Amino acid sequence: MLVDSHCHLDFPDYAEEGATAVVARAAERGVGYMQTICTHISKFDQVCAIAEQFPNVFCSVGVHPHHSNEEAEQTTTAQIVKLAAHPKCIGIGEAGLDYFYDYSPREKQTEVFRQHIHACLETGLPLIVHSRDAEDDTIRVIEEIRAGAALKVLLHCFSSSHAMAMRALELGYHFSFSGIVTFPKSIEVQHTVRDVPLSRMLVETDAPFLAPPPYRGKRNEPAYVLHVAEKITELKAISLAEVAKATTENFFNLFDKAKSALGQGQAA
Repeated sequence: MLVDSHCHLDFPDYAEEGATAVVARAAERGVGYMQTICTHISKFDQVCAIAEQFPNVFCSVGVHPHHSNEEAEQTTTAQIVKLAAHPKCIGIGEAGLDYFYDYSPREKQTEVFRQHIHACLETGLPLIVHSRDAEDDTIRVIEEIRAGAALKVLLHCFSSSHAMAMRALELGYHFSFSGIVTFPKSIEVQHTVRDVPLSRMLVETDAPFLAPPPYRGKRNEPAYVLHVAEKITELKAISLAEVAKATTENFFNLFDKAKSALGQGQAA
């Protein structure tokens, strides 16, 4: 069994077909669970509604850095904490810094990111981090606020440098790898996969984006997380069963609220 730890089932790419068919195809590929990720706090209700529709789908609450400026006013720590109380909401994010596109001013991205980190410290839920071309600032902001406190951090869709990975590893962060790891030119990410312990890894699609071969250039979906797991199998020279077991256990250990959402004993 695999878990797609990060997808966006509320995106318009799935509107015509609907989430039911997408979730069913994932199950046919052995993808037992998935987490649909919030990118606008103003759209949490529709993200949450998808999680409520399926017993094996969870959700998060958060604001993508691209939308920090437009959603800053309503993105307070108190509001995030309030929405995160929903039984199917198991993580906070995706939130972080994106200096590649700079769709929101950097100071506004930082302000909103800080609200998410404070909400994680208050709730104990994991922080789902988006970081692009902002490695040093991402870690600096997290560590300044955390100040030695317990905080679970997941670097989603990891495609940053090997050096950042090694630093994040020392800080106790987890890593989620997407279809990027299957791309022929992703040499550094593949190097990182070899060096990051399996105990710190999750897998994801980031669907509808980043479809792996043989679907490159098409709409991605949770069923294709199998190709990510297969690439990790190849890079680490271990079995697919080992990758599936470890990444599934890592998901439920990191997002431990998911166990409560399912009912104790049903997650294994």
